[in-house]
Amino acid sequence: MAVAKPEEIESQTADKAEALEDISPELLYKHPLNHVWTLWYFENDKKKSWEESQREIISFDTVEDFWSLYNHIRLASELRQGTDYSLFKKGIRPMWEDPRNVRGGRWLINLERKQRDIELDNFWLEILLCMIGEAFDEWGDEICGAVVNIRGKADKIALWTADASKAKSEAVIAIGKKLKDRLKIGPKMQIGYQIHKDTMEKSGSVARNTYTV
Repeated sequence: MAVAKPEEIESQTADKAEALEDISPELLYKHPLNHVWTLWYFENDKKKSWEESQREIISFDTVEDFWSLYNHIRLASELRQGTDYSLFKKGIRPMWEDPRNVRGGRWLINLERKQRDIELDNFWLEILLCMIGEAFDEWGDEICGAVVNIRGKADKIALWTADASKAKSEAVIAIGKKLKDRLKIGPKMQIGYQIHKDTMEKSGSVARNTYTV
């Protein structure tokens, strides 16, 4: 195999540099997000505690890195029963006890098993895009993350917010309405907001809805 001469390498390098000058600067750099986000994966392991079974997979802070991650992992509908994906702002763990979650709650969407093939993946991706794309406008700081639970009878997707107090009720309801609009959920179907404290006090995840939209 012929080896390029030094002058040929120098010429090729110059040509590449000249070509890059003709490319818009925006295309040479990744597009940063407003926050760093972390993907978590949960799979129940009887030898570990629930918290230990939560695995922190990877963090990203650009649009391109998000799509690179999303395109190289399994879709939510392809996960085994009993597993979860969680995407949270970096530094927030996907559990009620985390200081950023403990005073908050979640907008909860229940999906029947027959909806897994279409709605589950579409809903989950749209929620991820809403979060990283700051679709909740002035209420964006209230967003903590989202969780998708893959279960035998029905799946769940939840959008977690930081503060469920009455002082933040306007923000909570606005987030719920925006979520419902982005997911194109019709007026005949309601989604409910549950306060984490109420859920923790109930067996399983059965808790009353504090708000519905």
